[in-house]
Parts: sequence; C-alpha cells; structure tokens
Amino acid sequence: MAYHTFTESNLRDFTKSIFLKMGCSANDADLAADVLIKADLRGIDSHGVARLTGYVRLWEKGRINPTPDIKIVHETPSTATIDGDAGLGLVIAPFAMKVAIEKAEKYGSGWVSVRNSNHFGIAAYHTLLAAEKDMIGFAMTNASPLVAPTFSNERMLGTNPMCYTFPAGKYPPVIVDMATSAAANGKLEIAQRTGKPVPEGWIQDANGQASVDPHELKKGGSLLPLGGDREHGSHKGFGLSATVDILSAVLSGANYGPWAPPFVSFMEPSANPVGLGLGHFLGAMRVDGFRPVDEFKNHMDNWIERFSSAKPISEDQRVIIPGEPELVAEKERTINGIPIIEEVCNDLNGLADKLGIDRLL
Repeated sequence: MAYHTFTESNLRDFTKSIFLKMGCSANDADLAADVLIKADLRGIDSHGVARLTGYVRLWEKGRINPTPDIKIVHETPSTATIDGDAGLGLVIAPFAMKVAIEKAEKYGSGWVSVRNSNHFGIAAYHTLLAAEKDMIGFAMTNASPLVAPTFSNERMLGTNPMCYTFPAGKYPPVIVDMATSAAANGKLEIAQRTGKPVPEGWIQDANGQASVDPHELKKGGSLLPLGGDREHGSHKGFGLSATVDILSAVLSGANYGPWAPPFVSFMEPSANPVGLGLGHFLGAMRVDGFRPVDEFKNHMDNWIERFSSAKPISEDQRVIIPGEPELVAEKERTINGIPIIEEVCNDLNGLADKLGIDRLL
C-alpha cells in the first residue's frame, strides 16, 4: 500500500483552505480543520482528511450551510437543545459541548441535544474539551442508516458512535470512543480504497448472508451491529445503537433511524423526513460534584496502573487502556508526520483542482 507523509501544518493548511472555499468563516474553517486533523494525528484515518470529499459533496448538494446561525432553541439551567442550521457538525458539536461545560460549571452537569447538524468527526475531540476542565465528557451521534438491527436485512441505524472521556492525574484521560456497529463505515471505505476484504462479522449482503466484500453496502447490503450476530451479542450492539439514536435524534428533533440523512454518496436523504438533519447528544459532569478532583484522579491513575498490569494471556500481549493506541499514534505522528494512503491523496488533489487551491503533492 502506497503512502505519502505530510506534516500536521501542511494538512491543516490544506484542510482549512477547503473549508474556506466552501464559504466557512476563518474561525469555523480553523475549527473544522482542527477536528479532522486531530483524527489523523490519533490514527483514526477513517475520520480525518479522508472525509473532506464527503463534506464538499454535501455542500455542493446544498446540504451543508457554511455560515450557520447556531442557536439554543430550548433551555433549562442544566439542559439545552441546539439547532445547528444545517452547518458542519465539526463546528456545531464543539459549540454544544461548550454550552454543556458552561452549564456544568454552574450546576454540576450540563446536557445538550442537537438537531439540524451533519457529521461531527471523532467524538473524542468533543469529550476531551470537558476533560480539560476536570469534567467527564460524553458525546454521541446518529449517522447514515447503514446498519441492520439483529434479525433484519433492512438498513435502519447508523454506526452511531458513543464516547466517554475520564480525566486522570499523571496519565492521559481514559477515552472510550467506539461505534455501536461491528465496524465504522470509514473502515469499509479504507478497505475499498486499498482493495482488501473486511473481517467476517462486519457486513451482510442484501439477502442477509455474511460477506467480506467492502463494496457490499453499495449493492444493498448492510453493516451489522456490534457483536455481528445474535450468538455473539449483536442484540447488545443493537441496543446501544438504539440508545444513541434516541438520545441524539428523537430527543432533539433530528431525523432518526432510517430517516437520518446519509453522509455516504450512494444514498439520498429521505423524501419524508421526520426531523431536522442529524442529531447529537453531548454532556459534561464535574468530577467535584461527586468527590474531590485530586482523589478521583489519584484513583483513576491507580485504575489505569492496575488494569495495565493485569496478567496477560501471552508474553507478547497486555491489556490496552482505552485511548492508549490513539495517544501513541498522536505522539508518533506529531514527530514523524501523518501518512495518507495514495488513493486518499488522489481524492484530495482532485478536490484541490476543482476548487482552485494548491495540491497536496
């Protein structure tokens, strides 16, 4: 597989240029670029600059408003509902998390539902904003309806990620950031670009039969819930995904289930929407609402150390703390640059040509 390596600053400048060409303000372009670059730095290549072509496509179709009027439409002291005015989720979700943090600072916790938004990048970006304030952060979103519920072959739910971030003391935060499907769609897109099959248990064909073809979704197939099948707990993945869908969309007034507007190019939005755009749910809880921060962080450090030292099943393996692989990737890529596969580079250079900006290569 061919790669090209770029510095963080080069990718950031390129990405910002794309969003500026879409009509975003300088501040919004900076923020949107920061969310995507954070994904690439952390090794989550499926949610970084590889997504730029998708954002441009939605903008060209009039589905992304580059200059949204993001506002609170319903509010209590500790909760709020935000309408994103069809803006970039990359901009709307940080706005929502800041509202949640402000409420938590006053009342101990803050909870914000969002409607009329779009794809919001990696959930960990938003939860880390809370962890920086000695708060526990929550973020989740519904997504393109690509996942079939257990015992179905109809696409009804998104990959619907959920993320929880817990601040620690001498160690980095513990970050649980995961799709509620067997795999994120971005991983299928990477497999498509590299021409590799995907593991069994990720997808099924249009008839509900297991498949390893990463192009299966374009032929009417579907992703599977976390667990893959009932025997391996897919009903639990279905339940987690349903929870995300309800909190993100039913609660906020966004489109839910099969009505969620898709990010992928091979699907069109429902002709009969039940809400506005995509939905998110974000929250922040002050640690000191439960116990002194230093005590909590000391015990988080103890938790991390004890789990890291758990007896391994073999000498070449050990327990990996949630968020640890991404931290390792971020340290390495900050120093050595961010690798981008050639197929993605070609897509990005095509965008550059179309929008009239300098190519990456």
